[in-house]
Amino acid sequence: MIASRRGDRLPRRLAILPLGFLALLLVAPVLRLLAEGFGSGDLAGDAPLRWLAPWQDDYLRWRVLWTLAQAAITCVLALLIGLPVAWVLARLEFAGRSMLLRLLMLPFVVPTLVAALGVLALWGPRGWLGEPLAQTGLSLDETPWLLLYGNLFFNLCLVVRAGVDALEQVSSARVAAARTLGATPWRAFWRVEWPAIAPWMASALSLVFLYCFSGFGLALILGGQRYATVEVEIYTLVAHQLELGQAGVLAVWMLGMTGAVALAYAWLEKRLAAPGRVTPMARSRPRSAAQWLAVLAAVGVLLLVCAAPLLAILLQAVRALLLGQGAEVLLQPETLVALWNTLRFSAMALLLATGLGLSHALAVRAFDTAAIARGANAARGAWALVWRAAAYLPFVASPVTVAFGLLLLYPGWTASLALLIGAYALLAYPFVAKSLAAALDNLPASYAQAAATLGARPWRVWWRVTLPLTARALRRGMAFAAATALGEFAVTLFLSRPEWTTLTTLIYQHLGRPGAANLDAALVLACMLMALALMAFTLIEGPERSAAEDNRRHA
Repeated sequence: MIASRRGDRLPRRLAILPLGFLALLLVAPVLRLLAEGFGSGDLAGDAPLRWLAPWQDDYLRWRVLWTLAQAAITCVLALLIGLPVAWVLARLEFAGRSMLLRLLMLPFVVPTLVAALGVLALWGPRGWLGEPLAQTGLSLDETPWLLLYGNLFFNLCLVVRAGVDALEQVSSARVAAARTLGATPWRAFWRVEWPAIAPWMASALSLVFLYCFSGFGLALILGGQRYATVEVEIYTLVAHQLELGQAGVLAVWMLGMTGAVALAYAWLEKRLAAPGRVTPMARSRPRSAAQWLAVLAAVGVLLLVCAAPLLAILLQAVRALLLGQGAEVLLQPETLVALWNTLRFSAMALLLATGLGLSHALAVRAFDTAAIARGANAARGAWALVWRAAAYLPFVASPVTVAFGLLLLYPGWTASLALLIGAYALLAYPFVAKSLAAALDNLPASYAQAAATLGARPWRVWWRVTLPLTARALRRGMAFAAATALGEFAVTLFLSRPEWTTLTTLIYQHLGRPGAANLDAALVLACMLMALALMAFTLIEGPERSAAEDNRRHA
């Protein structure tokens, strides 16, 4: 017991590192943002009126309501489309099913700016499907459908994965009993399966709403002038109009709304207790024409929503290289500089994020162990829960909110490399912390206790026992952290210097310039960035891949 307690001291001390990091780069900037929004400084005289400005001004009210509406509409569409697809994948066995489930992780890895260009390459005025539609007089440009489609591209797979996992927890005995009593397949689903999976789906939809509500890159590229969201409005107010007070008010409202959704998600997750031992329903081969039609429809939906934008951007980039002027951009000095900046910033952020994630996960393990070993009273249990939930904090505040808060709090450091890398790591390290913490939760404590009993010191126990058993989870978290850093866009726009241009900002610069040559250059660069993200993810995670939802669900 003494050795165990001594072994717990170091991880508890390691909590100081992520705690200080969160305090300096998240909590303090958010408090500064709250002060700005609630009327500090030059806004102190009319703070109440300023605070209510988003609801008194018609333009700002439309931005807030549309931001809410597009997130809610995406949730409804994701449920209506994703649940039938999940049922097919959970109940039917067919060739390529396992590969299809693995490919569902692709939208989670692709940077948002690449996804936006993929949507334009498919449905935009020059897209593979958008150009023929435009010739018939039906253009999707400057409509809400491009943004909604982009939201579905990122989030439909999350709903499908949650649905598959939930349906695999439904008791086959209960479904069989309902069918024996004469229930039709639809009635058995509605009365037996749906009540069992509803909490899982509600949890997944809470995440979908949170991602859509606080998204930036998709809304900036696909929303246009009318259908941009509040996050884009905050960026415009800060970068182009220097209206820091009004931007602060909007950021405060956004922070409050995302916080409310995050609390709802945490409450739903808490209700998802570990399922008891159930015998899941065995998957069966499709027999009837209706079942084969359902399989084809599910595969077609996933191809259209999740794969088509990636294929479209790849084909458009190839066309730009062969027939357009896209090849020239590859050897331009600014492209080589942007590539170098992207690689070195991402590598530095990944190292920092890994260290923070390790420290956070080990501290979570130590707090839980101490709470159990010493009699988990309410105070110890609450502290362990609070520290475990602290890993969610970077996901509550959007990248725009984080960057704006850092800009306000550290004006003298806004063009410093340390602050830029720190902001990157802040958004990336929760993937490492949550993935590793989940693996440590599933690791029997007897392993480490046996090694300690044999005389192994705490670091030797970690190196020889704990790390090999959790390496897969650590690689998975690092892979998502690397993909996040490679594709980070909002933070770079706020905190970067002109000479620190990355591939994401260079793509955005080309999109802001007129002419087909710039569009071709943006497509080629987007394809390069997509290849980098996929390569980093594959190399770090290794050949054994697991469901990407294991990371997003806890985000």
